Amino acid sequence: MTAPVEISRGDTPLVLGLPHTGTFVPPEIAGKLNGRGRGLEDTDWHIHRLYEGLLPGVTTVRATFHRYVIDANRDPSGVSLYPGQNTTTLVPLTDFDGQDIWEVPPTEEDTVARRGAFHAPYHAALEAELARVKERHGFAILYDCHSIRSQIPFLFDGTLPDFNTGTNMGTTCDPQIEALVTSVCAAAPGYSAVLNGRFKGGWTTRHYGRPDEGLHAIQMELAQSAYLSAEAAPWTYDPSKADRLRIHLKTILESLADWAPQTGGHR
Repeated sequence: MTAPVEISRGDTPLVLGLPHTGTFVPPEIAGKLNGRGRGLEDTDWHIHRLYEGLLPGVTTVRATFHRYVIDANRDPSGVSLYPGQNTTTLVPLTDFDGQDIWEVPPTEEDTVARRGAFHAPYHAALEAELARVKERHGFAILYDCHSIRSQIPFLFDGTLPDFNTGTNMGTTCDPQIEALVTSVCAAAPGYSAVLNGRFKGGWTTRHYGRPDEGLHAIQMELAQSAYLSAEAAPWTYDPSKADRLRIHLKTILESLADWAPQTGGHR
């Protein structure tokens, strides 16, 4: 059995959350997906590779299971992140295009079992690493790493910007953290950026982002067109595109790792 979470411990105040890069689906669950579901199209393809090595000493917490098993970035109670808008649920019934992904849809009992076997261990690990980092530094910053296709009419109109920063309208982190990230994105030549657009931060960002307690959280949703050869199977990583993007991601992570609340700026 593949462990539901992989942890790499570092000594910076920054923790990278990787809830959607995993592709593991247990055989008993895979057998209930239809052909479309088995394509796993809604994966945050290669995001762990994109961020790998950008910041020595950074802590990472990565879910190994696929979001079709259960979505680690959804409220475990099942409450919608975006009421009134199309979205996917705790255990998705459709893909991002609104198409069914199951031959045998999950039951409520399935959801309860998967919540205990996958969702809970991931968040127990993430919570523990944030607590460890906060104990060491007096604060912690969660940077939640995501990507998505740039055009998905079921979820949003038009074409998504390259950088989509989410802070739930400024509530999940210190304003200076938000400003550090968005300033890098805005200054990146050839890229587009938005703050709190279609993606304002998922459940992870909203749940852990408590700046008054020294816990800061920010989500980065990248358009996959910025680093993939094409936004379609086989979802090929484009080293040339990725290397250009990694320059700016490295600047973001270094800026966050250097931030300190006690000075109101950088250490």
